[in-house]
Amino acid sequence: MKAIIAKTGSKAQDTDAFTLADQPIPEPGAQDLLVKVVAIGMNPVDTKVRERMPADGVLGWDAYGVVEKIGKDVECFKKGDTVYYAGDLTRPGTNSEYHLVDQRIAAIAPEKLSPEDAAAMPLTSITAWEGLFDRLGFTPEADANTGKSILIVGGAGGVGSVATQLAHWAGLKVFATASRTETVEWCKKLGADVTINHRNNLAEELKAAGTETVDAIFCTTQMERHWEAMADCIRPQGRIVLIDDPTQPLDITVFKRKSVSISWEFMYTRSMFKTDDMAEQGKLLSKVAELLDGGTLISTRQETLHGLTPENIQAMHIKQESGTMMGKQVLVL
Repeated sequence: MKAIIAKTGSKAQDTDAFTLADQPIPEPGAQDLLVKVVAIGMNPVDTKVRERMPADGVLGWDAYGVVEKIGKDVECFKKGDTVYYAGDLTRPGTNSEYHLVDQRIAAIAPEKLSPEDAAAMPLTSITAWEGLFDRLGFTPEADANTGKSILIVGGAGGVGSVATQLAHWAGLKVFATASRTETVEWCKKLGADVTINHRNNLAEELKAAGTETVDAIFCTTQMERHWEAMADCIRPQGRIVLIDDPTQPLDITVFKRKSVSISWEFMYTRSMFKTDDMAEQGKLLSKVAELLDGGTLISTRQETLHGLTPENIQAMHIKQESGTMMGKQVLVL
């Protein structure tokens, strides 16, 4: 099978950052699905892993494809099923023609979406769902959280675009940050009640919008820049969830006087540590598929490339690192 190998420690613009390789088709383990990949998605984690991985390897953690073969203990899927998933950080990625995934973190793909629209959704949906409902503690039901509010920092990004939709579905009043005309309109389309500019002080922006504090904050990006402002924006005994990595130590005591709960969201925790509730990711992807098919959620795909080539993967990495990405990039094999 063809696979794209990323060079560890490379810069996205390097001429040798990505190369095409021919590899054997892997055999599924007991819990595995062997998937013939049809479309893949691009995420910030791809660029981060490229810079830090111990050796050259295959990146990619979003896929839509067809089950070719199943492991001996697989009960939930059969050959010919169309699935979507975000994979496992400890295993080879999806930038290949065939891929192995544990059945517990996969789900039947949305029936009414194109392969490229479905491929855009798994990783960001898992991150947004776990952040909102597992970490922040909101109820994952339509309109179940009426009267409560959330500030989503980076509302037009990959995770923010899904979090905004899910929060709106769950009945929250959604404040989303965006700084450009097109990203403001995108956030409003996804269900944001109010947009504020993250290039300015968030607390001042929130007050200008007529609100002093919010019940929760989902910070998807630039936590260091907004650290002090988030302490001002959050209500006493509120909750904050973080997903990006700080580059330097931060003073967590700024949240002490309000007794704020701080949580991390890392969607690979369940698969990395084989937690007892690992199958929850497959279940939530099934629910997301239902919401997508029903029109409650829309795909966040914004750009599509065709062909599994080093040049296309490189272009996606460069775009991802530009800081201007709205929604998601997808590649159709």
